[in-house]
Amino acid sequence: MDSGSTAWMLMAATLVVVLTPAVALFYGGMVRAKSVLNMLMLSIGAGMMTTLVWGIWGWSIAFGGKDIGGIFGDPTTGFLLKDVVTAKDGLFTSVDLKNALYPRIIDVGFQGALAMFAVTLITGALAERVKFSTWIVFVGLWVTFDYAPLAHMVFNHGLLAADGPISNALGAPLRDFAGGSVVQLNAAIAALVIVLIIGGRKGFGERLAGPHNLPMSLLGASLLFLGWLGLNTGSAFGATGTAGYAWVTTALAACASLLGWMVTQKIRAGHYTARGAAYGLMAGLVVISPAAPSVAPLWAIVMGLIAGVVCCYTCTLKYSLKYDDTLNVVGVNGVAALLGMLLLGFFATGTGLFYGGGYKQLLVQLVVSLIVMVYSAVVTGIIAFALEKVLGWRLSEAQEEAGVDISAQGERAYQLTNKFE
Repeated sequence: MDSGSTAWMLMAATLVVVLTPAVALFYGGMVRAKSVLNMLMLSIGAGMMTTLVWGIWGWSIAFGGKDIGGIFGDPTTGFLLKDVVTAKDGLFTSVDLKNALYPRIIDVGFQGALAMFAVTLITGALAERVKFSTWIVFVGLWVTFDYAPLAHMVFNHGLLAADGPISNALGAPLRDFAGGSVVQLNAAIAALVIVLIIGGRKGFGERLAGPHNLPMSLLGASLLFLGWLGLNTGSAFGATGTAGYAWVTTALAACASLLGWMVTQKIRAGHYTARGAAYGLMAGLVVISPAAPSVAPLWAIVMGLIAGVVCCYTCTLKYSLKYDDTLNVVGVNGVAALLGMLLLGFFATGTGLFYGGGYKQLLVQLVVSLIVMVYSAVVTGIIAFALEKVLGWRLSEAQEEAGVDISAQGERAYQLTNKFE
């Protein structure tokens, strides 16, 4: 065991936990005042349910259980974490792997926090119109049948992993350092599928009230930056030079994306908006996640700029395509994640197209991304459609008009006025 790596991975896991309240603040400031409490509660509820599912059987499906067909792990092998904990001298401690740098139980926390973050991202697309109870049930099912199997396939030597059969057949190892496919792309596709099933808010396509508290969203974006540094550096799984380099490229891409978005928005609309700054920062954090240690500083900046410019345009497509992705989970997280996976095929050192590596790296990035998208769409569609039939997703029009805070939580976020729009 290495005490430095142990301390760092505990800190990284804690920083990844910060991503969930950061998303809650980011999204909470973007919605109307009558929906902000519900937005925060959707994130809190997602974190609660994900943590419980992960500790009981999710860890085993993703990382602890015996491999089943390269798709998922046996949920009984690590049930209630029995594969990673043991009692010694009256206290529980970690069962460690041979030659491990830090106790394995820390991996349970780090990966569980990552799962919690992935689920929380979906909430932005569903804002202001869904039942809290249906959402909580969905989270438990989605983590079990979607997120945990995909984590196994990509991160745990499964079907889609760098050493898996897909990469071997295509002649290049998949590169997805910090969950561009499993976390960001997966969550965005899931969000899109649910939105298509449940439909848009009352008045979508017309003029709805905009963000009620942009300072809250900017605070959330700043905390996202902090938590994301923990995610991308922690994905090196040790206090190493690779972790340090991932810190630098993450910062470069995020800031370049923010700049790209703001300049694009200035050209399009004449203003450098706070909302654009928040979204631009997130787009850069997403695009660099799969590639943080694999691209040179120049290409990290280029990837960020591309993400900022492209996502500034794609987040408005929901109006022409008529899907109500309330807070642009698809247009920002989904598009930036796909860009990150594909641009890595061009810019990855040694294997990328620009480094003379040929087309194979790009091909494996594309094929795995498509498989993740199809898997996420099918599994999420089955779960979401079943819940629509059994529990129903939508609040009534009257409840939606009154505000989700009053309808779902029975409370108001602010008591300064009688008008909550």
